[in-house]
Amino acid sequence: MKKLKKIPYFKSEVEERKFWQKVDSTEYVDYSDLENWQFPNLKLTSRPITIRLPNTLVDRLKIKAHQNDIPYQTLIKRILFEAVA
Repeated sequence: MKKLKKIPYFKSEVEERKFWQKVDSTEYVDYSDLENWQFPNLKLTSRPITIRLPNTLVDRLKIKAHQNDIPYQTLIKRILFEAVA
């Protein structure tokens, strides 16, 4: 069995995120003992809707989402959420 490195203490979530982005997590975590969990009774907390948007607007949203490295539907939800907040 491989000796694992000790996971450091993090002062913030940002610090922790930067750490895990730079290291190989298999040097810190033994993934061989993980359990497979399933949640078959979970219900969606959102519902699909249909909305017609001009093609040019959808294209612009997709470009903007790609620049932010997120799905375009997530970007649309974010914009709507911020607009009504």
